Amino acid sequence: MESKSFPGVVDSLDELRAYVGELSQKAGLAKKATYSLKLAIDEIATNIILYGYEKVGLVADFKVLSEITDQELIVILEDEAAAFDPLAREIPDEEDLTMALEDREIGGLGIFLTIKGVDDFSYEYVDGKNRNTFVMNVIKP
Repeated sequence: MESKSFPGVVDSLDELRAYVGELSQKAGLAKKATYSLKLAIDEIATNIILYGYEKVGLVADFKVLSEITDQELIVILEDEAAAFDPLAREIPDEEDLTMALEDREIGGLGIFLTIKGVDDFSYEYVDGKNRNTFVMNVIKP
């Protein structure tokens, strides 16, 4: 598994998106799948940086672990923030999405986009680290 570290600051997001683009290209993902993966990873990374690090004054890096197989691209965001399982939040359902913005509860839409945008998403807290795993299926022509 390949590993790359990024400083846990907002300025790292552009470099992270570029790196995910490189991984997607190596894996042979289509443009739409690459866009969806970048969006999903950007959402989780932004939450890690803003709420897991900056809001509590934690200065730390986060890691991106990746593996490319014949069938899939696996990308794991690993951070040292307090445990936070994005799947434990209630995400919007179809009814919520049809409501006017002022009638909807704040939050959860980014997690919804994350889960819907990738082929598989999972979370675990291991050895004092959050691990958000994104999987995209590689479709060979």
